[in-house]
Formats: sequence, C-alpha cells, structure tokens
Amino acid sequence: MGSRGRGGACRVRRHAPDAFLCRVLARRSRGLRHRSESAGHPLFHGLRRRLAAKFGYTVTTADGAPLTADGPVEAGVVALDRGLRCLQSVAVSEADTAPAIAPLVEGIRRLATWQATAHSINHAPVLVAERVFEPSFCRALIDYYNGRGGEDSGFMRQEGEYTVGKIDHSFKRRRDCQIEDTRLREAAMTRVYRRLAPLIRRSFQFDPTRIERHIVARYDSTEGGFFKAHRDNTTKGTAHRRFVVTINLNAQEYEGGDLRVPEFGQQAYRAPTGGAVVFSCSLLHEALPVTKGTRYAYLPFLYGDTDAELRERNKAFLDKASGGQVDVQAQLAGQAAES
Repeated sequence: MGSRGRGGACRVRRHAPDAFLCRVLARRSRGLRHRSESAGHPLFHGLRRRLAAKFGYTVTTADGAPLTADGPVEAGVVALDRGLRCLQSVAVSEADTAPAIAPLVEGIRRLATWQATAHSINHAPVLVAERVFEPSFCRALIDYYNGRGGEDSGFMRQEGEYTVGKIDHSFKRRRDCQIEDTRLREAAMTRVYRRLAPLIRRSFQFDPTRIERHIVARYDSTEGGFFKAHRDNTTKGTAHRRFVVTINLNAQEYEGGDLRVPEFGQQAYRAPTGGAVVFSCSLLHEALPVTKGTRYAYLPFLYGDTDAELRERNKAFLDKASGGQVDVQAQLAGQAAES
C-alpha cells in the first residue's frame, strides 16, 4: 500500500509527537513522489486506487476511464493522528503544496498543545496485573535461561502467500530460550490459567483457552536489546493470535526496556517482577532499548478455540524452510488442570 522511498529516503516530518502528514495519490507520479520524500511526507498509493477513492480523490477521467500515465495527477495531503485516524485533508496538484498544507500544519500544532494538557488521555487499552509469577519462579526461569543460553530471535513476515521467519538486527535484537522442561512449562501455564486468565475474561470479555510460545526472552544492554514497533498477528501464520502476554522476571534489575504503544501516546508500561502486561496482538507496540542491565521476560501468546481452528487451516502457509514456524500450542485449561 505504501512507499517510504528507497533507502529510507522518506522520513516522517512530525509537527507534533503524535501526528504527521502523508500524501495519497490516485496513481504513481515520479515528480510528486520526489517532492513528498523531500518534504518528509510518507507517500501512499496502490491498492487499485481504492485508498485514493476513500479520500475522495479522482481515480478516473471525466468519461469514467482509468487515469493514464500522462493524465492529471490528483492527490491529497492528509493529517493523521497517532492512531492513524484522519484529522483533516486537502486536495493538491503537482504544483507546490506548501500553501495548501499550511492549515493542516497549524491544526496539528494546536493538537499538540491540547495533548499537552491534562485533558488528553494517553493510556492504551492494556491490562497490567501483579503477582502472576512469584519471585522464586521468576528466578527459576532466569536460571533456566542462563544455564542453556539463548538463540537469536527473529520475527514473522508475509511474503506472497507464505509466512516466513526473518532476522534483522536493525528491527529486533533479542535472544530467546525455548522452555523444554515440561515441569517448568506446565508450572507457567498453571499460573497463567489460575492467576491471569480470570483477569483477562473480566477485562476483555474473552476466554483464553489456548497458549503458544514458551520462551524466556533476554534483552541485554550490551547488545542494545530492543524490538521496534510491530503487530503480532499480521501474517497468515500468526492471524490466530489474540493477546500478547509479557511477564517481567526481573523488573528492578534493568533500565529502559519498557513497552510502548505508540498509537496511544508515548507512555511506557512496565509490570513489576512477576507481573504481566496483556494487550491485543492487533495493537502496534514496541520494546524500547534496554540501556542498563539485562531484562528477562516470559512471552506467550493466548487465543481461543475458534482461533485454534484458524491456526490449523493456516498451517499450509508456513514456510518452514525459512523459519516461518508457529510454536506448539497447548490447551491452557487442560494443562493447568493436570498440573
């Protein structure tokens, strides 16, 4: 859908911490693309012109024929807030757009002033819960990691029809240790089922019956551990995931490394040791760089029975040869009841 320009040439020019301008084109235009990138405005086009049409920009000629390569270019500059909602838009041509966008810039500046007041709500829809793991169990998981070490942690991307695993240290720098010890894994599930799942049901009206990915993750300051803004259910192989769970194992032993949900502001979230932060996999979120010490966390995904059916159907889209693998799932309630 979008283009940032090759080599990251298009940088967002933010007129406020939580809003920015972008351009929407009815068709590709080298001239307008160049000016957009030079001005620092992200450029959106494609999707068979549906995006431009949604904003009311011309996608056909007067007689109804599609725009041609040498036809007029109608575009718009759109002001988006941090939640990617349209604040205001103006139609522009290939001419200099500075006068046209001046009202948008002023509107964004007024928004920044308003958001700096106490009337602005900056809290994301996340659940922060204390005492999911007791300190001794947190230490047992940290010892498990340190006794075995971790492996470079990647992330999922959709390439064509397939979900593939990627390693990119400019986007994510973390090491993970799979919990293969059955006793530890089932002990973790028992605690999630008994201490956290009831809070999720009350907070989100969702019954988490399935769990996957039993890992101890390590973000280390010497490596600049971080994970840039992403969503956890955007590929076919991960579409079944409903909630992210982040249980900190040593919250008092590191600096930085907090969670941020940028579509809802710049506020950082950190659960205490043994506590959890839970939120929808659809939310854009990031793990900020650890600046001192080492952060350890237990990071499973939760979902339900209907989601498990989707997971099973989408297995065909996993490119296992490149590391696009979804972890073995477990029935959260059943495993906990047996423990």
